[in-house]
Amino acid sequence: MDTLKRYRDIAIVVILLAVPFFLLRANVRDPKALNALDRAIIRISTPIQYAASALASGTSSLISDYVYLVDVKADNRQLAYENARLRGKVRQLEQTEAENLRLRKLLALRDTLPPDVVSAHVISKDFTEFFRVHRVTLDRPARAIRPNMPVIALDGIVGTVYRVSGDTVDVLLTVDSGSGIDVVVERTGARGFVRGTGNPNQYACRVEYVQRTDEVDVGDLLLTSGVGKRFPKGIPVARVTKVVRRDFGIYQSVEAAPAVDLSRLEDVLIVTSTESDAPPVSEKQDKAKPAESR
Repeated sequence: MDTLKRYRDIAIVVILLAVPFFLLRANVRDPKALNALDRAIIRISTPIQYAASALASGTSSLISDYVYLVDVKADNRQLAYENARLRGKVRQLEQTEAENLRLRKLLALRDTLPPDVVSAHVISKDFTEFFRVHRVTLDRPARAIRPNMPVIALDGIVGTVYRVSGDTVDVLLTVDSGSGIDVVVERTGARGFVRGTGNPNQYACRVEYVQRTDEVDVGDLLLTSGVGKRFPKGIPVARVTKVVRRDFGIYQSVEAAPAVDLSRLEDVLIVTSTESDAPPVSEKQDKAKPAESR
């Protein structure tokens, strides 16, 4: 039994060695010198060779595609990272450019104001049922800041200094009910008095003492009149949003929105060279003031 098995193994080895030999011999011989055995071997081996070649080619292509896809995936990850990094850098540059533009405009505004001006940056907002305040911090120490000094932004009047604590200043906004500013209509020169409504839900003002005969329309810009010398003359305060002309009485009913977008305020200027640092006048005095100026 063992002898038969040994002979069988020897025969298999001989066949395995002989088959490649005859295949190679048949394929390398001159076609003119092929005998019947060689031609038979070539005829039998051709489909086998074709199948083996196709299998090898497919396997090679599959492996190549897999390696290519792995590389592409890695490249895509790298490109996505670079794209995100560049987008972040672009956003940062845009923010820097916008900030530089805002600061250049603020410097240009500073040149049009009295020489004693202190710049400050908004750090918080404080809304209570009694008044509306922005809290700012000074860019440099300044001892000359006192209550009632004008606070101005690029688009116009923000309000007045309410309280000072070191380098922190609370600003009473133009929309607070305790704020009042004498104004003129830029288009017609009509006079009025802008007072904040104190509405906790929106930034709004009303314009008092606009005579019924004065020409005021929606969209008109209201500028500081310079009366009282508390605010520099000709700075935007508010823009008219509603006009109700009455058929009786002395005054019209006029509503306005502040010229400055107080919800997006970032930087302000505090004018310290005011000619009058008197405390705020009472509401009764406020009402008498415009009447006397007329």
